[in-house]
Amino acid sequence: MTTLSKNTAPAQTRTTSATPAPVLSVRDVRIGDRVTDREIVHGVSFELTPGKVVGIVGESGSGKTLTCRAALGILPPHFEVTGGSIEIAGTDIATLTPARWTALRGATISAVFQDPASYLNPSIRVGPQIAEVVRVKKGLKRREARHRALELLQAVHLRDPELVYTQYTHELSGGMLQRVLIAAAIAADPRILIADEATTALDVTVQAEILDLLADLREQAGLALVVVSHDLAVVAQLCDEVLVMRQGEVVEHGPVEAVFHDPRHEYTQLLIAEHEQYGLEKFLTPQDPS
Repeated sequence: MTTLSKNTAPAQTRTTSATPAPVLSVRDVRIGDRVTDREIVHGVSFELTPGKVVGIVGESGSGKTLTCRAALGILPPHFEVTGGSIEIAGTDIATLTPARWTALRGATISAVFQDPASYLNPSIRVGPQIAEVVRVKKGLKRREARHRALELLQAVHLRDPELVYTQYTHELSGGMLQRVLIAAAIAADPRILIADEATTALDVTVQAEILDLLADLREQAGLALVVVSHDLAVVAQLCDEVLVMRQGEVVEHGPVEAVFHDPRHEYTQLLIAEHEQYGLEKFLTPQDPS
């Protein structure tokens, strides 16, 4: 079996401390729109330790993606962090220069978004795009980078990695493109991966395979994950903790089992009621009636 990283130990051996240091800390983060002079995100907080998965759910426009983009340092024009702090591996991102951000992205924190075709160059074969990430971030020679790219394509369970390496984006299905994007995102062995609606446009079977892949990454590499999704079943299946966001605020935050079995906020109750028909309960452990 191809390992996801040659140099990364399993999650249980990544740290010997009972309470490992967070790899991502988001503390009371507020995001404003300079054009309208309005605060859009109102005080979001959570922490990620190695191997932990935090889910963020909520309606469109609730601030989920803005929060993640703030953590990546890629907020859209005219949006800015107006309060709170974000630390990546103990470093306050407000202190980062553009050069340090370039070094950090991909190598420490990485992301997979909903539309992979928008993040891959259609005029370049997909394999060399992954190999280039490896060359830039890991300093490998061309032949070594190609070998590592093939390993990554195999690690994300793509059949015939040699063939996929030579193909263009228009020759691949949506599920295959999403796997290629994940391969590129993990190419430099990041400690944090943000998956923003990464399975939204995929059919049920492919979605299940991508979720299994993310779970493998967590278990084999100790990767810390932020999973943004409107699908509560996805969050229930994969996450340890969940934040429920509405209109820029976190209305509920806690362990997935506790929040989904005993939602306190009426908005969370509404979300769960809407998702019960999709089999949400099969991903939750039955609660002890005592």
